[in-house]
Amino acid sequence: MALELPAWLRGASAIVGAMLALLLLAACTAFAGPRFADEDRDWGVAAAPSLRRADYHAPTPREIPGARVMLTTALKALLDRESGVVLVDVLGDPPHPTLPGAYWLRHAGLAEFPGDELPRLEATLEKLSGGDRHRPLVFFCLSSECWLSYNAALRAVAFGFRDVIWYRGGVAAWREAGYPMAMSEPFSW
Repeated sequence: MALELPAWLRGASAIVGAMLALLLLAACTAFAGPRFADEDRDWGVAAAPSLRRADYHAPTPREIPGARVMLTTALKALLDRESGVVLVDVLGDPPHPTLPGAYWLRHAGLAEFPGDELPRLEATLEKLSGGDRHRPLVFFCLSSECWLSYNAALRAVAFGFRDVIWYRGGVAAWREAGYPMAMSEPFSW
C-alpha cells in the first residue's frame, strides 16, 4: 500500500522542488562567471578548420579546432596567475584601445597574405613565445563578431603551437568588464 500525501503537501513539495531547481541554476550561473559583450553568444555558426576568407565582421562559432576558447574572467585570471602569456591583437588600422601588454600584429588574421608574410608570421610568433611552443598564445580582435583572431589562432595551431587560445570576446568584452586598456602600438612583423 502506497502512502499518499495530502493535496496541500503535494503542492508545497512541488513549490519547494521548483525553488531548489532555481537555486541550483543560479549557483551554476554564478560559478560560470559573468559574460561580456556577447563573448559566449551562440549564433549557430559551426566551427571550421579553414580560414574565413571574406566578411570578417560577422558572427563567429563558439569553438575553434585545435585551440581553446577563453572568456574574459578566465583570461583575466590566467594573466594574473601566469607571467609568460603572449597577447596578440590582430585588428587592422587605425590604432585603438587594446589589452595592456598586447602585441598588435596588424592584419595577421587576414586569409590572404602577400609574398613572404606567412613565414614571417610564424617567425614572429616563435620570437614572441621565446621559442616555447607550449607558451600560451592568446589571439583576439574586436569582438565575438570578428573572424580575424579566429584565422590567426588557426594559423598558430597549424604552425605547431600547443597552447593556442582564442579570446573570442576581444577588446569589446575586455572593455565592458571594466579592465584596464592601453593604446595599441604597431609591432613590426
